[in-house]
Amino acid sequence: MEKIEKLTEMLRESNNIVFFGGAGVSTASNIPDFRSSTGLFSQRLNRQFTPEQAVSHTFYVRYPEEFFDFYKKNLIYPEAQPNDCHLALAKLEEMGKLKAVVTQNIDGLHQAAGSKKVYELHGSVHRNYCERCHAFYDAAYVLEAEDVPHCTECGGRVKPDVVLYEEGLDQATIEGAVNAIAQADMLIIGGTSLVVYPAAGLIQYFRGKHLVLINKSETSADRKAELVINDDIAKVMREAVELLVKK
Repeated sequence: MEKIEKLTEMLRESNNIVFFGGAGVSTASNIPDFRSSTGLFSQRLNRQFTPEQAVSHTFYVRYPEEFFDFYKKNLIYPEAQPNDCHLALAKLEEMGKLKAVVTQNIDGLHQAAGSKKVYELHGSVHRNYCERCHAFYDAAYVLEAEDVPHCTECGGRVKPDVVLYEEGLDQATIEGAVNAIAQADMLIIGGTSLVVYPAAGLIQYFRGKHLVLINKSETSADRKAELVINDDIAKVMREAVELLVKK
């Protein structure tokens, strides 16, 4: 409880907070990290593919049927609901304290919880565009499509607005995230082991007062942090924000 109280004090004295989160933020919403899947065995190709191969740009171009088979089963969770971490962050934003969420997740749960300023480094399953005419489609359209989704306007292939392996991050999103982190007086890093680059490298831009790390396991940035909490992030954020609102 001592660490929760310390976190609450930091939240109380900070007015430009940024949250940087990874896959661990979504696990309480029953969304597993896709890397934990067994990958994909294709009978047509008679080959086994790793999760990383299955969501690579090369795989998407060469084997679209197999790509969408893996993608629909392992990256879209239409029933998922925001958890206590998402809700606590939305509350902090509503209070005027949290200025931005920078996320590596693609599930849209921060927005579903009410967060307005969200930088989605790896895109979102909720945005899909025709490669030919750029018509927009939601996640439901992709899920319901047989095999590969195609545009109803021009017949072009519909591609998820998700950053695949071998693809670069969106420049405007990176710049927005960097600016938010650089201006923050408090940075909370949660639910990420900080091994996925270039996203993990963004924390080097933080020059503020309080650096907090909340993750179940150790990370490479623990020694730089003022406060490290190795616990469930949904529980920690809920308790800290409840305490903040109470006092």
